[in-house]
Amino acid sequence: MAVPFRRTSKTAKRKRRTHYKLQVPGMVTCPNCGEMKLAHRVCKECGTYKGKEVVND
Repeated sequence: MAVPFRRTSKTAKRKRRTHYKLQVPGMVTCPNCGEMKLAHRVCKECGTYKGKEVVND
């Protein structure tokens, strides 16, 4: 079994892990009601997508 010759330093470990961060979802305003919604998804408030009513309340 291979064993590392030297211990990985804290700096090297942290440099490698800088990309392990949370991503903010792409939020856009709904053109129909003005609420914030996820891009390319039906608006939870008014139920429209691309100007058409998809979900009836």
